[in-house]
Amino acid sequence: MAQPSATPAPTPAPAGLQQWTDAAARLQSQSPGPTRTEPAAPGSAPRTAPGSQVPWKIEDEKSGSKFAVKVGRGVLWGVVALAAITGIRSWFWTPAPPKPAPTKVDSGPQYPVQEAQAIAARFARSYLTWDEDDPQTRAAALARDMPRGTDTTTGWNSKGHQQVLVVLPSTVSVLGDKRARVRVDLLVSGPAPADSAPADKDKADKDKADKDKGDKKDDAKKDDAKKDAKPASATRWMGLEVPVVEASGRVVVTGQPGIVGVPNNGPSVPVPSAKSNDMEFGDKTRGVVEEFFSKYATGEPGSVAAPGASIPALPSGMTLGSIRNWAVDEGGGTDRVGTAVVSWNVGGAEIEQTYRVKLTRVSSAQAERWQVAEVHGGFTP
Repeated sequence: MAQPSATPAPTPAPAGLQQWTDAAARLQSQSPGPTRTEPAAPGSAPRTAPGSQVPWKIEDEKSGSKFAVKVGRGVLWGVVALAAITGIRSWFWTPAPPKPAPTKVDSGPQYPVQEAQAIAARFARSYLTWDEDDPQTRAAALARDMPRGTDTTTGWNSKGHQQVLVVLPSTVSVLGDKRARVRVDLLVSGPAPADSAPADKDKADKDKADKDKGDKKDDAKKDDAKKDAKPASATRWMGLEVPVVEASGRVVVTGQPGIVGVPNNGPSVPVPSAKSNDMEFGDKTRGVVEEFFSKYATGEPGSVAAPGASIPALPSGMTLGSIRNWAVDEGGGTDRVGTAVVSWNVGGAEIEQTYRVKLTRVSSAQAERWQVAEVHGGFTP
């Protein structure tokens, strides 16, 4: 009896694919539907029915694909990190550029205006002061403020007499290259101009009468007296523009100055707007203001001023004429301000002055009153 031929054993799967084959078998056994399994021969491995196949195809992954996946993942995580650091908003909205810091311009040291005024004022006094009997004094005074070696005797014919009484340095016009022009106003005293001497009509009439009488015996004596008599003096304002330069750390006069005119009047100014006045309060406090000004000139303003007020007394020789006007500005509170027009008797004349007066309310347990806290000369609207 012939032996049945043995079924050849299935070729075992590669070791790397065995795990995938086992997983497919388990998945097939869990799926619904009948599964036909042939009986296995003794000692043989079980075989899967023809109808059950592995549901996917297993292929080896190429090395190029693995590299591309890794690169993609790296790029993705890089983008996420960049967004976290810079913020997504900065990708779409560009911030405004910062404003540049202001540029500081070094204009260099400022011109020494005060020194220029002082030098020009001293030079102007020396320049407009002369005495024909002592010319060297003027030359020595001018040498203090002019460059070394300058001939300080030129520009004056060494005649006449003139004296400077007041010196007022004014504007400094900077011309560049350390040079400037300084304006100085001076009050000088000297011989009166011939055309401005007043005619003495009485003296002329008397001289005519003497001539008519034929009395000429004193003519020679009168002529000698006229020769010895000094000419009449007069004061007048003069302007002087002095050129100066800064050299070697100080200011000096560079050359001869020029005499210029002094304005006879000032320019026009805007008319101040009228202020509303508190008539009732002005009438109520007029006596307070009159009492204060009467004590102001006598040296006792503190006796009627508000506590803590410091108001110096006026010079001696002044007495109160009258309070011409007293008006208080509209307002309220414990401090009020008004304008007082006051006439004073001083030097044999009566002059009118304007003051701004501050009143403050002083209270005590028994009474309440207004007193002067401040007083300032002049009215500034």
